[in-house]
Amino acid sequence: MMFFKRRKAECRSYKLPEGQRIYAIGDIHGRIDLLRELLDRIDADLRARPTAGTVLLVFLGDLVDRGPDSAAVVALVRELVTAGRAVLIKGNHEEIFVQAARGEARAARGLLQIGGGATLASYGVAQEEIDRGSFADLAELLVDRIPRADVDFLDRARDWYRSGDYLFVHAGIRPRVSLDDQDPSDFRWIRREFIDSNHDHAMMIVHGHTIAAEVQEKPNRIGIDTGAYRSGVLSALGLEAGERWVLQTEAPTHA
Repeated sequence: MMFFKRRKAECRSYKLPEGQRIYAIGDIHGRIDLLRELLDRIDADLRARPTAGTVLLVFLGDLVDRGPDSAAVVALVRELVTAGRAVLIKGNHEEIFVQAARGEARAARGLLQIGGGATLASYGVAQEEIDRGSFADLAELLVDRIPRADVDFLDRARDWYRSGDYLFVHAGIRPRVSLDDQDPSDFRWIRREFIDSNHDHAMMIVHGHTIAAEVQEKPNRIGIDTGAYRSGVLSALGLEAGERWVLQTEAPTHA
């Protein structure tokens, strides 16, 4: 049964261009099971609320790490992007993974510190191979073992995507800095300076990166990272004209 919640719009009106619907999808972190479930819910939503316009999926990054099936998530998202059905925003986890898979020893070390061991396992890299040598050895191994098509795909991901009054990024933006003057690293890494700001960005920022128990709607931002890899709740924000609504996977129940 579809989990469906409507959210009240803020006093200020934010809109997409006429004839477009977007589903923005939060941080997946290797949970291919949740991604497939959420895509099914999006399909059901399209049947229940058909649109005559275009439909676009916007993935907000952090496809990889922590969860068990990063390789499968990358493959599915790459298929959707290639088909013209989706765009991908680069997250901080993609940034580190790409650097490691291009042979950077420092990035290989960082990757293991942020849950990258699960990603490597999904690509068939065994723990004993990870432990065998130095981080430089590991980086060299990843050059050989991680498919170049996946690395290139993740490396080509966007810093941001804008449509109408909405800006989609992974982490956020630096307040009071124009979009053209932003440091690209802030799109993937910024946290408190953005999250704690009440600044009117002149557009609604839709982002992931910072986990919350529920989708957070603030006057200047909407955060949709609900910690899928540990909570079992993967969230999508639906947008069309001046409407917005939330679709989510079912949280697991515990006896």
